[in-house]
Amino acid sequence: MLELENLSFAVSDEGSEKEIIKGVSLKIENGKTVVITGPNGGGKSTLARLIMGIEKPISGRILLNGRDITDLSVTERAKMGISFAFQQPVKFKGLKVIDLLRLASGKRLSVGDACEYLSSVGLCARDYIDRELNASLSGGELKRIEIAEIIARNSLLSIFDEPEAGIDLWSFSNLIKVFGEMKKNNPDGAVVIISHQERILNIADEIVVIRNGKVAKAGRKDEILPSLMTTEELVGVCPKNV
Repeated sequence: MLELENLSFAVSDEGSEKEIIKGVSLKIENGKTVVITGPNGGGKSTLARLIMGIEKPISGRILLNGRDITDLSVTERAKMGISFAFQQPVKFKGLKVIDLLRLASGKRLSVGDACEYLSSVGLCARDYIDRELNASLSGGELKRIEIAEIIARNSLLSIFDEPEAGIDLWSFSNLIKVFGEMKKNNPDGAVVIISHQERILNIADEIVVIRNGKVAKAGRKDEILPSLMTTEELVGVCPKNV
C-alpha cells in the first residue's frame, strides 16, 4: 500500500514560496488502479513526481507498505518496485530498445520475450528491437516503448503521467487494453494514472480529483465519475475522448 500523509510541496517564486501541493493525504491499495485527475495546473503531475522521488516534499511523509520512503532517492524507490512513465519520455542515445527492456526486467531477455513486450503496445517488434532510443523515434513511438518498459518491470507500483499524450487513436485504444492486461498479469501491483480522459477514468477502481494542490474528491469510480460528468465544478476534467 502507498500512503501519503499530509504531503506538501512548494517552489520559489520571485523570492517567495509558492505552495503547489497542500497537505495531501491518500491511500492507494495494492492491486488497485487509481486515476488522478483534475484541472490543469492543479498539482497532479507534481504529486506523481513526489511519489517517485523526482521532487522532495517540504513536509509530510510517503510510505510504501509501511516503510517511510520520504527521503529515499529515485534509484532506491525504483529498487523497491516503483516505476514511472514520463509525460515526455526520455531519450537515451546509444541505448537500444532491447537493452532498455532487459534493464527494466532485470533479466537477460531473449529477443522473443522482448518482442512480446513490444507487440503488446502495438509495435512491430522486428522494426524496433535494435533501434536506438534517440531522435529518430517519434514521440508516440517513444511513449509506447516506455510503456513496454514498465510492463517488463512488473512493478509493485506503476505511475503513468498522462500516458495518452502524443499518441494516435489506435494507440489510445490499445493503451486501454494494456492497462487491463497489466492488472490481470500483476494482480498485486498498483497502477496510478494521471489523466483527463474519460475512457481512462472508466477503467479506474478509484478516482482522485486534485484541485489547487488539494484533494477535492476521492473514492470509488462509481461514486466520483458521475459527478465529473454532470457538474460544472471541475470544468475541463473530462474532455471528449481522443
